[in-house]
Amino acid sequence: MTILVTDQGFGPDTWDRGYTPLGEAANDAVALDVPSDADPDTIPLSADIIRVDFPSFADGRGFTIARTLRLRGYQGRLRAQGHVIADQYAMARRSGFDEVEISQALAARQPEDQWQARADWQAHDYQARLRGTSNH
Repeated sequence: MTILVTDQGFGPDTWDRGYTPLGEAANDAVALDVPSDADPDTIPLSADIIRVDFPSFADGRGFTIARTLRLRGYQGRLRAQGHVIADQYAMARRSGFDEVEISQALAARQPEDQWQARADWQAHDYQARLRGTSNH
């Protein structure tokens, strides 16, 4: 079982319709599973949900995929899945993800309060802090 992290905290995964791997997907796929090495310019924008894999917390390609999809106009649900850690939650949200899917093992190592500490992701902008325009 996986746990969904949103700005409201931990919750159950509410998507129960499965995912189609990007390499097998037609333009009418409802849910896409996207690997971290996918070319974001070739990902169809018609899916209701796109789940981007993070094979390692040190692999930031998923953030680029999310940002590119949003810049291309994707309006659907965008989910990071895999090895995303609490410290990366704000970056995930700023790059365009709506939610992060984590394992129960990761949730046990990094409890909800660690994720909630980063839920005000718009206020945790280091550039604003440098300019002196941050709320913190």
